[in-house]
Amino acid sequence: MLGAFIRAFRTPDLRRKLLFTLGIMAIFRVGSFVPAPGVDYGNVRQCLDASAASATQDVLSLVNLFSGGSLLQLSVFALGIMPYITASIIVQLLRVVIPRFEALHKEGQSGTAVLTQYTRYLTIGLAILQATTIITVARSGGLFLDCPVEVIPNDSVATILIMIITMTAGTGLIMWFGELITERGVGNGMSLLIFTSIAASFPSGVQQIATSNNGLGKVALFLLISVVVVVLVVFVEQSQRRIPVQYAKRMVGRRTYGGSSTYIPIKINMSGVIPVIFASSLLALPGLAAQFSQDQTVPWVQWIAANLLDPGATIYILAYAVLIIFFAYFYTSITFNPDEVADNMKRYGGFIPGIRAGRPTAEYLQFVISRITAAGALYLAFVALIPTISFKFMGVNQVMAFGGASVLIVVGVGLETIKQIDSQLQQRHYEGFLR
Repeated sequence: MLGAFIRAFRTPDLRRKLLFTLGIMAIFRVGSFVPAPGVDYGNVRQCLDASAASATQDVLSLVNLFSGGSLLQLSVFALGIMPYITASIIVQLLRVVIPRFEALHKEGQSGTAVLTQYTRYLTIGLAILQATTIITVARSGGLFLDCPVEVIPNDSVATILIMIITMTAGTGLIMWFGELITERGVGNGMSLLIFTSIAASFPSGVQQIATSNNGLGKVALFLLISVVVVVLVVFVEQSQRRIPVQYAKRMVGRRTYGGSSTYIPIKINMSGVIPVIFASSLLALPGLAAQFSQDQTVPWVQWIAANLLDPGATIYILAYAVLIIFFAYFYTSITFNPDEVADNMKRYGGFIPGIRAGRPTAEYLQFVISRITAAGALYLAFVALIPTISFKFMGVNQVMAFGGASVLIVVGVGLETIKQIDSQLQQRHYEGFLR
């Protein structure tokens, strides 16, 4: 693999793409440490060093992870890529509700361009909303509960407006960075920026485990478990069910078309990491509501703190698993439409051997998808919960950088990026990464 990586850099065109991608990723990381106007960076560092894990930090942990830790530093890139992720998911879900969106999706490249533009507008709107929320929480002292100093000393209206505009512009700049990588670099830009944010949290996560009176033995044991989980994720993400498809021969004038054999590749985990993100976000809502309660001694607030804010709590683990399985089925049903696939096959003269075209094909595809999604949902729940359960049994505090969502994203993005580099090497008659 190292030799193939060296050969990739020896290819001028591919080297330019790799260096461009690495340069954008470096700029993205530098921007994560630039404080927003009106933020006292010295006080922020003091709060980060002195503050213990709080309920609000648990609620914002997913956003902080995807921003590479810049959320709690209130930097220019504090919102990270989360507004774009949320906007993309909303636009995908709206295809089921709004016929216009579904029609645009079927139009091909022109329709996709319009949906992309809608996603950009929605991203900016969500960024304004999230920036306002985060600044409000920071002003009230809820971002760092145990910090005696103010992170925003000047809370005038002009300062707050400048901070909101700056953070929103930072999100727009990140969105532009991702599109630049997709167009001129290697891999999917948005995915690589998320990969960069999560990977940047790994060293601090290892340090947090090692310095929490856990000892090097527990660190080594947890790293071993992480390696086993990574191997499992690679194996499952590469696995697929191939449904054979035969195309009948057609005569158009004197030419013969069709008569070929192919297959429909159906991945075990068709929904990706989306169910884990949905489940984490939904479980964070009760904690966010409890945080805004004036009286923290109210029974329902204490119940939420004990059962829904503690990742090691039994109720949290059960609710997390059920939500992941539910969203795995829900998201798969949206992204894969058996009726549409069956109609396209019938239109072009394709059929599954032993299955009649039309409605029987759609029913067969739905049967296969249901069975595969069951295995994929259980796999997602296992991968998402095994780090949490490991932390609990080893007596180690939860570290978000080594959570199930982090492992799924890092491994998935890494595999897709390597495949793209490999395909470009193969085009130039070089031996690729994958054998």
